[in-house]
Amino acid sequence: EQVIAIEPADGAISLEELRERGRGRDEAEVAERSAAVKPEDPYTFIYTSGTTGPPKGCVLSHGNYREVLNSCESIGALESGEIAYLYLPLAHSYALLIQLLAIDLGSTIAYFGGDTKQIVVELNEVHPTYLPSVPRIFEKIYTLVTANGDPEKIKGATQVGLKVRQLQEGGQEVPAELQAHFDVAEEALFKNVRAAFGGNLKQANTGAAPIAKEILEFFFACGVPVLEGYGMTETSTVCTTQTRERYKIGTVGFAIPGSEVRIADDGEILLKGPNIFQGYYKMQDESWGTIVDGWMHTGDLGSLDEDGFLTITGRKKDIIITAGGKNLTPANIENDLKQNRWISQAVMHGDRRPYPVVLVTLDPEEAPALAQELGIESADLAALSEDPKVHERVQGILDEVNRNYAQVEQVKKFTILDHDLSQETGELTPTLKVKRNVVNEKY
Repeated sequence: EQVIAIEPADGAISLEELRERGRGRDEAEVAERSAAVKPEDPYTFIYTSGTTGPPKGCVLSHGNYREVLNSCESIGALESGEIAYLYLPLAHSYALLIQLLAIDLGSTIAYFGGDTKQIVVELNEVHPTYLPSVPRIFEKIYTLVTANGDPEKIKGATQVGLKVRQLQEGGQEVPAELQAHFDVAEEALFKNVRAAFGGNLKQANTGAAPIAKEILEFFFACGVPVLEGYGMTETSTVCTTQTRERYKIGTVGFAIPGSEVRIADDGEILLKGPNIFQGYYKMQDESWGTIVDGWMHTGDLGSLDEDGFLTITGRKKDIIITAGGKNLTPANIENDLKQNRWISQAVMHGDRRPYPVVLVTLDPEEAPALAQELGIESADLAALSEDPKVHERVQGILDEVNRNYAQVEQVKKFTILDHDLSQETGELTPTLKVKRNVVNEKY
């Protein structure tokens, strides 16, 4: 209804005028307005990112977010005085939660400068203690720090690092021989990885999409705990999380205090708690995300272990059903492919097809090194995507990945796209998740 301009502008109220209006009112009015807001009143409408269809406006109440803040603070997700580096898009519920926590606790937020190529530079300017982010950023840093290393040596160092850190956490003595191997890996690799994150990181959190277990293990070994959580806009950002004291790599953690998780007969994850949203704006009859008897149906598939840790196995809607009737979850093979330094994105397709195929994009930042290694003159993505040597290299990577899967799950054919997927082309959401329906229709 009104535009307030920090600098003078036509048709706008100046900041000084706004201040004058405020000075002319009684303090009691502020208290009265504040008291008039009830926990059940809408606080914000956040639109879902649209990976599963048109975005829908989730109505989230003051009570929803206050409850989530209480839960997160009770387990020390973020603490007073910490520095959080915030890469996340500010319209996303995850960014909102981090900002509310920082304001509530008196922590510092350093906002990402806008250029993804500068993230590591900025981490080294800010030296954050806390990094909440999405898998794509951790995948990129993983590629950056492992690109020139020997994969077998990295694998060995990861196992040593994990073993030593587990023994230390359990208060057990580390055998001298193991400690010696650890010291070598610490000097050659681990300390450099911690330095890439700014050197002060206590923990990082990843959410919004699946991430490969191997990447999490690698960072843990290096002394950079990247803890996976799970949630959705409909749950006021989060419903399961992990802490430094209580985690299991490969799971998305346990239910936040006050919330409950259970698995339906068909494997669907059901959620209950004070963080569940108030419905979709002007879409009261929307069937997806239905709340039945207080339990929200997420559309995600998963399993719970005896300690209450949740593992996500796929999405009901992402499941590929081949012409032979076999149900496949694409995220596993896609993650395996994306771990390779040359590959940026991998999207598997196979609905009602005789076998799965995959669309691959090359990593633009790694393209010059790939061209050099294969003796190709141009590092242009379009040229590389058509080069037989590149196809041979990608085929080799795919063969390696396929070995871990049953015959029926293996990808039989691939195509290399002449550009990377991006938000600008409408193929990625703001948190860099692939919009499958868009990619499937386009390609």
